[in-house]
Amino acid sequence: MLEGLSDKFQRIVKRIRGEGTLTESNMEEALGEVRLALLEADVNVVVVKNFVEHIREQAKGQEVLLSLTPAQQLIKIIHSELVAVLGGPSDAALLKGRDSLNIKGFPSVFFLVGLQGSGKTTTAAKLALYLGKRSLTPLLASTDLQRPAAREQLRILSDQHHLRYFEGKSTTVRELGRECFNEARLKGFNPLIIDTAGRLHIDDALMEELVVLRDALKPSEILYVADSMTGQDAVRSSQAFNERLALTGIILTKLDGDSRGGAALSVREVTGKTIKFAGVGEKSGDFEVFQPERMASRILGMGDLMGLIEKAEEAVSIKDAQRLQEKLRKNAFTLDDMLDQIRQVKKMGSLGDILKMLPGGMRLPSETDIDDRAILHTEAIIQSMTLLERETPNVIDGSRRKRIASGSGRSVQEVNQLLRSYAEMRKMMKRVRFGKRIPQLFQKST
Repeated sequence: MLEGLSDKFQRIVKRIRGEGTLTESNMEEALGEVRLALLEADVNVVVVKNFVEHIREQAKGQEVLLSLTPAQQLIKIIHSELVAVLGGPSDAALLKGRDSLNIKGFPSVFFLVGLQGSGKTTTAAKLALYLGKRSLTPLLASTDLQRPAAREQLRILSDQHHLRYFEGKSTTVRELGRECFNEARLKGFNPLIIDTAGRLHIDDALMEELVVLRDALKPSEILYVADSMTGQDAVRSSQAFNERLALTGIILTKLDGDSRGGAALSVREVTGKTIKFAGVGEKSGDFEVFQPERMASRILGMGDLMGLIEKAEEAVSIKDAQRLQEKLRKNAFTLDDMLDQIRQVKKMGSLGDILKMLPGGMRLPSETDIDDRAILHTEAIIQSMTLLERETPNVIDGSRRKRIASGSGRSVQEVNQLLRSYAEMRKMMKRVRFGKRIPQLFQKST
């Protein structure tokens, strides 16, 4: 996620920290590198100019240049400006999951608008899943009469994730919209999420169709779905949609595949609309509230510990945490427990993404292989053990290791490595008394 931009900024930050003193000369040099990094990331030129100018105005004050830690002061200013460009404190106060959405009327109507291929249909399903977990009862519908495959795709996604979907029989967009609205109202669904038609290029017919639908249903949210990988194209099209429809917010898709960051760092500033959510992967759960401050911290390599804790809270229940605490207290942590812990980490996402959320922006080579394959291999090895071996690994001698290796299709060396890792995990948990910290970490899961 924004790896290219993040790498450039982290190199700049590292060089700034290496300066013994901060002068106007080396500060201008750093600002030049910041400007170049943003332009190479396909950030809007006006946004880049204002960004650098704001940093310069704040950084050239005597309180910065003459402070005890001028480099840290400059980094703090860069971080603040990144937050401002991505949304700022006012947006951060709004973005509290479902509370960031304007749910008014019964049913509330949410439009998802944007270009064809931006990910509207997949985003509609992800948004419905997200809201369904937060005590709402969304109904999915599509008013795309130009591309039947879009409606079929939404129906299939709804079936896969046990979401309610309404097809409708009307032959005009306006009539179909009213039919969907009446279905949601009569059956008690709220909100009604409508996946609207998109085009490869913006045209008057598309816009007029959306205006007619908007006037008929009066949606409380008109969310522009922007493919972040298209950079400035996404920004320009969002401007056009905003001028005709008066957008209420933006959802960025494919942010996990965007190494540059041009759309993420431009669209909020150019349109003035809040980035409310971000799609960060292909899985149904790879959908999260967009947090400007956390994103800025990750770009600068400061990590996102709050985001990591939230992922942990979703992956691990308080019951499981308490069970693990009791096992550790009794020194009864088994290989089955180790496998449970690995699987819970897997629920939080790829190992590479988790490490990036730690301060320093750690990365692993071949992240997918290390994450997915290692977990599969570990599972195969442990499941090839007998119940006695899983509960009492000390009984595993040479002949047992060979049998386990043969049964799992792995090597004896890998079996040995797993047993060493298990022993180290037990030592670490005992040493840091990790069990006592679990209830606090996962307290919100109750």
